[in-house]
Amino acid sequence: MKKTGFLYRVFDLYYDGFRSMKLGRTLWVIILIKLFVIFVILKLFFFPNFLKTHAAEGEEPDYVASEVIDRASP
Repeated sequence: MKKTGFLYRVFDLYYDGFRSMKLGRTLWVIILIKLFVIFVILKLFFFPNFLKTHAAEGEEPDYVASEVIDRASP
């Protein structure tokens, strides 16, 4: 494995940094919890599936096309 590559150096930086920290694992747990909240919880409550409620199954492309055309025409 090439150990002078950019990705390896970035990984090595974080790995060594968190390994030597006393709170490294706790910080990673906090980061993972925050990512879970951002991408899962907020998606469920604030970004519902709009097409599922406004277009029939299989007709999503036609609905999107008609909305784009209707909104583009003055």
